[in-house]
Amino acid sequence: MKKLVGTVSHDEREIDELRDDRELAVAYLKVAMESLDDPNDRAAGLLALRAIVEAYGGFAAVAEEAGVSRESLYRSLSPDGNPTLKTLLAVLKTLKMRLSIAPEEHHS
Repeated sequence: MKKLVGTVSHDEREIDELRDDRELAVAYLKVAMESLDDPNDRAAGLLALRAIVEAYGGFAAVAEEAGVSRESLYRSLSPDGNPTLKTLLAVLKTLKMRLSIAPEEHHS
């Protein structure tokens, strides 16, 4: 597919917005991480984390700082990925983020 001159892909635009607005990136990732609980929606959370990785240094830099191979990080954050807790925590630490726990909200 030929790219039109002066156009930006949705992915590029998303990554630029996440890079430019840290609060948006954190809120985006919070919502996405909730989807990791649902096996039918897990890919969305992993793809969101992938976008954050791209926005904050790219796969090579984040993988190196997190102490994992770039290839392993790509696989872990693919739609079918299954990152270990160790990998997830290392990546979040590299991104200057952390996991937090909140009670599940019950809707009646």
